[in-house]
Amino acid sequence: MKVRFTDGRIRVRIDDLELAALQDGTVLRVQVPWDGGGWSVTLDPELGATVGEHGRLRVGVRDVLEALGAPEREGVTVPGPPKVSLEKDYGPQHL
Repeated sequence: MKVRFTDGRIRVRIDDLELAALQDGTVLRVQVPWDGGGWSVTLDPELGATVGEHGRLRVGVRDVLEALGAPEREGVTVPGPPKVSLEKDYGPQHL
């Protein structure tokens, strides 16, 4: 999972194996901890809302997971705040 922060928006890119894991109900997380703080982004296939607190953002993807899995779709937007763009990033290593 790759995460990019921009002003008012978060862009998350996942590969085909991560999409399959979400579809199977697995929670995905990326985090960077440091003394006294840190941040993390979690994609939760059971949650229907986005919640955040103290550098931790939990993005509920339950309501967009089916659309994201459609072969013709490159990505979906999870409404915010913050707005989260969730995109498929399929490299040749898994094709």
